Amino acid sequence: MAARDEPKLIFPAMAGLYQRFSPFSYAFMRFATGAILLPHGIQKVLNVPISKFAPNVAAKGLPFAEGLSYLTYFAESIAAACLAIGLFTRIAAAMIGIEMLVIVFLFQWQFGYFWT
Repeated sequence: MAARDEPKLIFPAMAGLYQRFSPFSYAFMRFATGAILLPHGIQKVLNVPISKFAPNVAAKGLPFAEGLSYLTYFAESIAAACLAIGLFTRIAAAMIGIEMLVIVFLFQWQFGYFWT
């Protein structure tokens, strides 16, 4: 019965490697997510003023467009950096997760995805 509970590995010959690096998997995913999002946030902070970003948010019918714009800038820069280095990870991940849900459903849904 114990054999059924073990996950089936994609590459069984690499079981030792999987076992050795499994304690680092969450840290790696956390760092990769923050490191990928951080350049987007820095680019937005340095090149797009709030006065040009807030109307895009308001056009989708969201209230407090300027405040949400500041939160977006914060989430994509400061929260992404915190996530990458492991500081306040639950709060940072929640902020980024909420931001990504809003982006997907309000801003990108109309364009569809490659599988639709």
